[in-house]
Order: sequence, then structure tokens, then C-alpha cells
Amino acid sequence: MDAHTHLFEADHLKSRTMSVDLQSDSSLQVEISDAVSERDKVKFTVHTKTNLAYFKQPEFSVVRQHEEFIWLHDAYLENEDYAGIIIPPAPPKPNFDASREKLQKLGEGDGSMTREEFAKMKQELESEYLAIFKKTVAMHEVFLQRLAAHPVLRKDHNFYVFLEYDQDLSVRGKNKKEILGGFLKNIVKSADEALITGISGIKEVDEFFEHERTFLIEYHNRVKDATMKADRKTRSHKNVAEDFIPISSALSSLGSMDTSPLSKNLLKLAELFEKLRKLEGRVASDEDLKLSDLLRYYMRDSQAAKDLLYRRARSLSDYENSNKALDRARMKNKEVKQAEAGQQMSCQRFEKLSESAKQELTDFKVRRVSAFRKNMIEMTELELKHAKANLLLLRNCLSSLREEQ
Repeated sequence: MDAHTHLFEADHLKSRTMSVDLQSDSSLQVEISDAVSERDKVKFTVHTKTNLAYFKQPEFSVVRQHEEFIWLHDAYLENEDYAGIIIPPAPPKPNFDASREKLQKLGEGDGSMTREEFAKMKQELESEYLAIFKKTVAMHEVFLQRLAAHPVLRKDHNFYVFLEYDQDLSVRGKNKKEILGGFLKNIVKSADEALITGISGIKEVDEFFEHERTFLIEYHNRVKDATMKADRKTRSHKNVAEDFIPISSALSSLGSMDTSPLSKNLLKLAELFEKLRKLEGRVASDEDLKLSDLLRYYMRDSQAAKDLLYRRARSLSDYENSNKALDRARMKNKEVKQAEAGQQMSCQRFEKLSESAKQELTDFKVRRVSAFRKNMIEMTELELKHAKANLLLLRNCLSSLREEQ
């Protein structure tokens, strides 16, 4: 894959995927200005412009790897001060194995393809590889921009270190034991949530949060299902584009061998299928960009919102337990002051978390609706554009064929 590494080094990734309007505040602007793909990692150049006094310089760049993004995400999750905030979902790990495997299999082909078919198929796979790379970069950039746009998260010390410290952060990837530990932690969290909302009988007293909990469970499941269906739809368009390659090649070969008047028509049909292949590929790319990526992102973002509701439910449970502990202390007339202090602390934490969570969930709705409206309008415009181009190709081809009669 050395050739592809060189291609990515030359590409400055100005074309982005899913559009996210996050950089409205010019006091802290963050972007990934460049990225280089190597065999087992991607190096992201994170460029920052700012007029905030926290930073030593107004403009600077650092090189970061995926593991450092995960470290930053985990640092936010583990900080109790951010329990009432929706933590932006961590960017997905760069994974080019599927595309590399396809290219490898193509290179080890059985010779059933013509040279022209091989060149076109290779071009398709290289484009797919590059698209995955750009999407990976964009997801890492969106993560940083969400943090930079948040009035609280942007002030975190670890975020400053990530953006400005120009040395390696010495962050390693998680080993198998740590991955298993994270998996078990999620299982414990799910069981704890079920206990809080079910067996323990803790009732939600705020209608807003009860509505949000019901909505987010349903919403997350539906977006997850829609993501899988959108991926299948995109894959179907890609398959159609790939199927046009042997059809175009066969028609071109027949037209070149045949000396009858029909040969010109065959060559024109071969040209038509080649143009349709490129058009179908653009349709697949645009649907992947405007629909699949959007759904996939909000599937993960809605999970982050659900995690916020879990943290609030856990805080409510702690508050109720502290009330019970205070009642027991008063009955026994032992350690009453200590129990009162614990009850007051739990109450303040719960109220603070609830206030922050309500604002976060309101902002989440506004952000979600705006993103879907923007992307659906753009996708509809692109679908109409491609449909008109498809119709024009067919009309021109029919006119050309009639002229040959």
C-alpha cells in the first residue's frame, strides 16, 4: 500500500464529509489540516487558531494519532465535573483492512479480467480506500470541533495539552485485558441502569427527563436500524457501478472486433455504460456521505446522550440512598451531621447535574434537527442532479443511435 500512502501525503484533505456547523466562535478554531496514512496508523496534523489567553501562541500545529484522541475522550468521561454533559462520541478507529484486502485480491486475480476491466476496478477500489481515509479524518476533526465549540469542555486542561503540547503524549493503545475490562464495564453499567430504573423502583419525578429517556431509547434503535439499511443501499449502488465495468468492456471488445455497421452502436453503448458507471459511483458516494455517515454519527451521539441520562439516574439513586441513610441516622441518633452533609452533597450534585443535562439535551435536539435538515436537503439536491444527468445520458445515447440508422 506504499502507493496509497504517497497519495494521501499529497492530498491535503480539503474535501470534507458530513457537514457540521460547529465553528461559530472564532476565539478557538480547530481543524485537521493534513493527515498521512501509514500501514498501521494515521498521523493527524491538528491546527489551532485562537485568541484565548490560555494558550502561549495564537496559531500552532501538533501531530496526533488515534490513540491520543481516545485518551482525550476517556479523560472527559472519567471527569466527574462533566457528568451532566453529553461527551462527544470518540472517533472510530482507522480501519482500511477491507479495502486493502480487496486490492490485494485484485492484484492476485485469476486473469479472468481484461486489462481495461482490471484498471477500472483498481481505480474504483482506490477511490473507495481514499473515501474511507477522508471520512476517518473528518470524524476525528468533528470530535475536536465539538469540544472546541462547547463552553465548558473547551476549558479542560487535557484539551489544552492535546492541542498545544508539541511532543508525543506517550499514549499507547489498549491491550486485550483493557479492552475486555471496558466490555465488562459496559455490561455492569447496563445491569446497574436496569436495577436503578426497574428493580429498585426509583421513579422519575421530572416529566422532561422521562420523556427524553423514552424518546432516546426508541430513537437510538431506529437510527441504528436505519444506518444498516442505508449501508446496504449504498453497497447496492456500488455493486451496480462495479457490474457496469464488465458490460462496458464486453461491448467495447465486440465493437472493436466487429466491422459491420453495428460496431459503432456497440462502441456507443460501451461509452454509455462507462459514463453510467461513474455516475452510479457518485450516487453511492453522495448517499454514503449525506445519509449513512450522518445516521452513523447520530447513532453514536444518541448513545452519548443515553449515557448522560444514566449518569443522572445514578445520581438520583445516590440522592435517594443518602435520604434513607439520613433517616436511619436520625432514628439511631448516630452520625447525624455526617449523614446530613452527605445528603446535602448528593442533593446539590443531583440538582446541578439535572440543570446541565436539561440544557445539553435541548441543545442536542437543536443540533440534531439542524444537521438532518441540512444533509437531507443537500442529498435531495444531489439525487435530483444525478437523476437529470442519468436521463440526459440515456437521451443523448438514443439520439446518437437513431442517427446511425
